[in-house]
Amino acid sequence: MFRKILIANRGEIAVRVIRACREMGIQTVAVYSEADRDALHVRLADQAVCIGPAPSSESYLNIPHILMAALMTEAEAIHPGYGYLSERSSFVQACETQGIQFIGPSAEAVAKMGDKVQARAIAESAGAPVLPGTRGAIRSEEEALQHARAIGFPLLIKAAAGGGGRGIRIVHSEDSLLPSLRIAQSEAQSAFGSPDVYLEKYIPEPRHIEVQVLADAHGTVLHLYERECSLQTPRHQKMIEEAPAPNLRPEVRQALGETAVNIARAVGYQNAGTIEFLMDSEQNFYFIEMNTRLQVEHPVTEAITGIDIVQWQIRIAAGEPLPYQQTDIPIQGHAIEARLTASIPEHDFTPSTGQISQWIAPGGPSVRVDSHLYTGYSVPPFYDPLLAKVIAYAPTRHEAVRRLRRALDETTIAGVQTDREFLMRLIDTPEFHAGEVSTPFVPRLLRGAIATGGERL
Repeated sequence: MFRKILIANRGEIAVRVIRACREMGIQTVAVYSEADRDALHVRLADQAVCIGPAPSSESYLNIPHILMAALMTEAEAIHPGYGYLSERSSFVQACETQGIQFIGPSAEAVAKMGDKVQARAIAESAGAPVLPGTRGAIRSEEEALQHARAIGFPLLIKAAAGGGGRGIRIVHSEDSLLPSLRIAQSEAQSAFGSPDVYLEKYIPEPRHIEVQVLADAHGTVLHLYERECSLQTPRHQKMIEEAPAPNLRPEVRQALGETAVNIARAVGYQNAGTIEFLMDSEQNFYFIEMNTRLQVEHPVTEAITGIDIVQWQIRIAAGEPLPYQQTDIPIQGHAIEARLTASIPEHDFTPSTGQISQWIAPGGPSVRVDSHLYTGYSVPPFYDPLLAKVIAYAPTRHEAVRRLRRALDETTIAGVQTDREFLMRLIDTPEFHAGEVSTPFVPRLLRGAIATGGERL
């Protein structure tokens, strides 16, 4: 097992990894930008190294500085968390070159599944259903027109190197295809350093379902069931996630898990990863992408399986075999996570910054809070606005919904504007209580609230 691990991240996920390491008896190294000098992950780690100025490009995305911090502190491994460098194959390769273990999949697997077109081809080879779409990146406007007419409208333009809900545009007619294509290519270049985009059939009212997988270096590949992630902002940022997905037929659940395992095997995957699907109203599902990293919403899966995913990421990277067979992992109860963010829902979720003048986290039976907040902490303007994740677990979904609602009601965050009130109103909707939501639900609800002065939520 590793003696010391560097966490190449910040915020709540850095705190989460530090806590996992501490329980395993592993020393930790935090890295931080000048803006995060007083951050909680810096206080909790055994060592901390400043890696640059506030902008992420000069700190948390600065590969040479992070590797130098690892070498200086004699860290044997690096945990990337999520976001930032977690899905950057060049970073994985750089770690390998320096003799540092990357806690995650191989550089080859990251590169293959990071290219959405290549990932789609791998999924197809594994027998996974995929949406009608182009098999490669669009190379000309004429090619785009030809493919669009064959696929049919509405359709999606998606960045080939995209992720996190970015680089996606919906096209409803041929007249808007080429203008949307040019904008999408420009956005893809700006966000991901590549203008490559592809076309895919659009499902009007889809559910977003993802399956957690774990794979070791000894041939064991398991799934830890699915998560419902359909409640998303207009920019495709997830707000509420739950496991297992509600109202899912048993045979569909089994097929989802088996498909996810087959995809992971097809790419030779090791460590934790997530296979994402879209599902239509008939519960037909289609592969869309694989996230080759830990997910923000991993706690709900931990709650229903009893498996600490972060600790197993570390153990797998250290060469340990998974001690489970698929039949050893039943679903136990129901868990729901709400993301508390420093944002203003009525203003397109614009980030809010300021100093936290009061932070009272919820508690009680089976309520978990993952956060980096403390009273007096200043929320910087440079990073993702996630403040805390509130996770409620119960034997049934009905009880979990009530518990989450209670937990959010007793949460206090003062000093910045947050989405707490919106989350509670969202939970109160009949559609959420029935487990009958799709990805357009939040944008539609938000439009109705804005049109009526905030009264219809």
